[in-house]
Amino acid sequence: MPDQDAVILWLMRSDAAIRWQVMRDLLDLPEADWAAERAKVETEGWGARLLACQDADGQWAGGAFFPADFTPDEWHRSGQPWTATAFALDQLREFGLDPATERARRTVALVGAHSRWDEGGQPYWQGEVEECINGRTVANGAYFGADVAALVERLVGDRQPDGGWNCERAAGSTCSSFASTLNVLEGLLEYERATGGTDRSRDARRTGEDYLLSRHLFRRLTTGEPADPQFLDLLHPNRWRYDILRALDYFRAAGQLTGAQPDLRLAEGVAHLRSRRQPDGTWPLDWDLRGRVWFKVNDGPGKPSRWITLRALRVLRWWGRG
Repeated sequence: MPDQDAVILWLMRSDAAIRWQVMRDLLDLPEADWAAERAKVETEGWGARLLACQDADGQWAGGAFFPADFTPDEWHRSGQPWTATAFALDQLREFGLDPATERARRTVALVGAHSRWDEGGQPYWQGEVEECINGRTVANGAYFGADVAALVERLVGDRQPDGGWNCERAAGSTCSSFASTLNVLEGLLEYERATGGTDRSRDARRTGEDYLLSRHLFRRLTTGEPADPQFLDLLHPNRWRYDILRALDYFRAAGQLTGAQPDLRLAEGVAHLRSRRQPDGTWPLDWDLRGRVWFKVNDGPGKPSRWITLRALRVLRWWGRG
């Protein structure tokens, strides 16, 4: 058996963004302890480094979804860039920047005042047309205290007949996708955590969960085959991409919010997650997304990842308690 204490020590020797979550989710330390560590996200390490990249108008890289200097040639040459406002906010939420801080509140106001979506020029917190983007916008807005109620209602109305979402709906898609559904579910959960949600948003979250659960998180409903072999690989940061660890971590967070017991249809995903644990008790980063970033938060594909290990351990802990 791997030495769990050694893994925890390895995690604690990392950035404050990881340390405070280890203290809360794996060590059950008092809130006063992990809150003090969480406060360091604003002033130390990855959080402070990302905040230092912020533009004077509150954006990152001069744009909402794409950097101001982005060209289509960059996408073909080196991949989608991940430095613009939407992805910076995703990471600050994952790092756990306290939304009550003055810096966070000022960011919400500045982004609302100055950032416009590349697709149609809409004000940032109103969202744009793609469900993947709007789901994460709801998650970030709800977490940081922006008013995203109207966008939540739009997402509820954008559901596909099978209960989930697809960012190709505007192009005519009539069935859901794993990635779009999970992006929206994470947003609806964050909205529910912040506001209690509405009857409609809670019902939409239920149907979206059923979409993933009926497919055991990664299988096609029609054939039972994996919908995409890469769903079983471990990725971080996920950006908009789907994998089973991201889905399991969502269900963990939802269960902790509502008190729901783990659904047995998650068992196959949990078993796969256990099978990927290395002899030293860590989990590896299987692959990484191409494209421009401000800085890396993992050591590279094939190497142990603190982020993936943290998420995997708290999923297994939740599952075991259930």
